[in-house]
Amino acid sequence: MFGNFTSFAGIPAKSKVDPKDVPPPTPVTLPRFQPFAQDDDTIDESSALSTLLRNTGRSTAALGPSGFSAIGLNLNLDAKPTDLIPDPSFIPDFNSWDKLSSDEAQEKNQSTRHLLRNGNLSPGCHVYLERKKELSNVNEDAFRTVRRLPAPKGKTQARLGNAYEFFRCLEAFTSFWDDPTRPLPLPPSPEASPEVTSSGDAANSGDAKPASPKPDESANFFRTSAGSSMPLEYRNNLITSFIKLVAYDFGCNVSPSRTEPRLHFSSPQGSGSRKSFCPSGCLFIFQSPTTREAARAGAVHGPVAAVSARGTTDFTQPDPETAQSLDLAREIVAALITAQHRAREGKTEKRFGEGEWWTTKKRWGGGPGGPIGREVEKDLVQGDKDAKPSDENGLPMPRAKKPRKNMSIYDNYRMIRPPSSTWDKKAQYEAIGRRKGADYDDIFVVSSLFHHISVIRVRVPNRLLEALEGAREPDASGRSWGKVEAWRSPWYDLFDTIQRLAAMKLVWAMMAYQMRKDDVSDGDVAMTNA
Repeated sequence: MFGNFTSFAGIPAKSKVDPKDVPPPTPVTLPRFQPFAQDDDTIDESSALSTLLRNTGRSTAALGPSGFSAIGLNLNLDAKPTDLIPDPSFIPDFNSWDKLSSDEAQEKNQSTRHLLRNGNLSPGCHVYLERKKELSNVNEDAFRTVRRLPAPKGKTQARLGNAYEFFRCLEAFTSFWDDPTRPLPLPPSPEASPEVTSSGDAANSGDAKPASPKPDESANFFRTSAGSSMPLEYRNNLITSFIKLVAYDFGCNVSPSRTEPRLHFSSPQGSGSRKSFCPSGCLFIFQSPTTREAARAGAVHGPVAAVSARGTTDFTQPDPETAQSLDLAREIVAALITAQHRAREGKTEKRFGEGEWWTTKKRWGGGPGGPIGREVEKDLVQGDKDAKPSDENGLPMPRAKKPRKNMSIYDNYRMIRPPSSTWDKKAQYEAIGRRKGADYDDIFVVSSLFHHISVIRVRVPNRLLEALEGAREPDASGRSWGKVEAWRSPWYDLFDTIQRLAAMKLVWAMMAYQMRKDDVSDGDVAMTNA
């Protein structure tokens, strides 16, 4: 009766594939592209940002190393948490929390909580130890719970708690990726064959039948596809469920934007200025509303950070430098989009083409009938179109159609108006976590490739956002904003228990810093290691 219960639970069904037909595993090669830049670099006018913006929409050169040189990106790899978080004082003392027992954590929990910007208290050491215990479950034990298999003899069923959704998504990865923490199956021993063992047991026990060991049900689950064929939503679901384990307790949530995330840029203002955009498939971490009415209305605040999960698995085509630089460009685009959204605080949207002649005046210079020949002048129609049809043949008149509630596709097409809005009407754009009085904004991007996760901090100057909007540069041989400093944490494998706990601590520190309560004197405090 419950044979198809997994489909209702959202668990992907395992396909029956012969082990001989399983494709080879997809190699895991993480990108290591690292651009360098200095504040006083002298750049060629042909590779300046203003020159690249003039060619927007005509080439993809701006998405490669030349684009990083134009904005002055300086990336620091394998950054420590103290370097990644602008103010290390907001990083909890996880080492002391790890030494606490359950009773001690209950006593000290209130003293480890701090006031957040939404008026609530941050999670303390007690919640941290709960999340650590939930994520510390062995993969095989957690997968047994997800697959609804009984625990082996002598063991209890793994209690996943809030991490159930994370392990459910991680279990779906096992159809495409090999679990690196799972030991490889040992080949059968050639010393003792099954025939010899069975005959020896029969001689010792007489007519008694030998007890055959029950096969391990977990051995029936193995990878059936290549990692390169995994759908992108699998990775999005995994990263979202992992971040939610921490973000929920800070009053935040992960959700896609209601409008397509776009990086808007314009060539320098003047004659022949052009506007364009670069789309992105990134998600955002928003602050959830504190009232029930606002939550029902779908209101969100932020964004707090961005989430960029990409499905690229081959970083060798057309060459390693180009492939890895393009992947880094996707992360930087997500950071710049987040910076533009956060810079909308206190502003109103000016839609592209608003007030221009080509969005207000009709333009058709062809013959009669309009663009598609349907716009016939009313005077050319013979007779009274409003008169009722005659019933000379004695048949009843046709039933009148119901009035159309919405415009037809053709009428909607004929309307002259600006393009659709690119701002989310239900989002209250705020630069959450930004230091007051600073001429830059620290943007966090949670990046994901393969089954790994990394956190990036990009310091976006305000002047760079103005240059992207078309502001002229006073000196074409330099960058008025200096450089764009960025820090990347190491890549953490979510299959590995130790590494996913380290990633959880890093996300915790990021949320603690971004959701901090701003003090009145915050703008006068000198921040170290920023």
